[in-house]
Amino acid sequence: MERIKESFLVSPYLVFFLIHSMQVGVGILGFQRIIAKSAGYDSWISVILAGVAVHIVVWMMYKILNHSKGDIVDVHKEIFGKWIGGFLSLVFIVYLTTLAVTVLRTYIEVIQVWMFPEFNSWVFGFFTIALIYYIILGGFRTVAGISFFSIVLPVYILLLVFFPLEYAHVRNLVPILNHSLLEIGKSAKDMTLSILGFETLLIFYPFIKHPERSQKWAHLGILATTILYLIAALTAIMYFSADQIDRMIWATLSMFKSIIMPFVERFEYVGIASWFLVILPNMCIAVWGASRGVKKLFSIQQRKAVLLILPFVLIASSLFSTRHQIDLLSNYLANFGFYFVFAYIPILFVITLVIRKLREKK
Repeated sequence: MERIKESFLVSPYLVFFLIHSMQVGVGILGFQRIIAKSAGYDSWISVILAGVAVHIVVWMMYKILNHSKGDIVDVHKEIFGKWIGGFLSLVFIVYLTTLAVTVLRTYIEVIQVWMFPEFNSWVFGFFTIALIYYIILGGFRTVAGISFFSIVLPVYILLLVFFPLEYAHVRNLVPILNHSLLEIGKSAKDMTLSILGFETLLIFYPFIKHPERSQKWAHLGILATTILYLIAALTAIMYFSADQIDRMIWATLSMFKSIIMPFVERFEYVGIASWFLVILPNMCIAVWGASRGVKKLFSIQQRKAVLLILPFVLIASSLFSTRHQIDLLSNYLANFGFYFVFAYIPILFVITLVIRKLREKK
């Protein structure tokens, strides 16, 4: 098991920012339409259910990691051996890389739709991956610092969610439980893409100082994310009619259009520009985690691994040009992420629990 130098470790409380910053990204700009397809005005209940499910999975992840004292690559090797474990770790690396591609391409789409239709995705993508490379070169502590500032600096944006309440219709919330539990569960599943990212804990766990103490901060980060999504969902439900939500691809940005201030006419422009600070740690942590996995699997320097992954992210993000293609990418990632988080991790938890019991008996 590789021992990480203490100078590279981060304090346990920073796990709050690492988890929260990974979960809040481009998904919050338009998740309301997706979850309302199945549960309508009851979709806010699905946000709570999704948050509870994530808390349970994170508890399982800590049980797995606290026992192994390593990351997901070490766990796979210990349980499944070198070859099968290595293959499973490679799948996780590809998943993290795809997560970075999806975030970058979706944000570029937002800019093209809302601000500059002729926006050159190659140029923006190149400067973005250059910035990511510069941040990752600073080490994991720098990545954690970016996560901290991505929450602290644009915090004023969260206050803007309350402006549309001036035009809200509270009666939209009743009657409660107008949909079946199956429909609400389906809506909670549709939340997957928006809440993904917390599973990066599986790779950065060894870089936490006294990692056992960080569990409460991880759960607080998930709680903050759940509350934020719940507020955004309730605001959209009270602001839009059912037909409007069904047509709003970017419901949160559409609500920003209702904000009128004397010094800025299109406030959604400010929101989109500021949101780059929010999605930056999404890509940094995902690429850092993928490069860390490549380093451990293939015994190459992490800097070289980053130089291999970032060009792929740039090229892959530019291959998706239409709304249909980007939607397919998001759906495939959401489906894989759902089964990885809510099926594979519980299975891995049970296997590690059984192995630990057998070892204790011996």
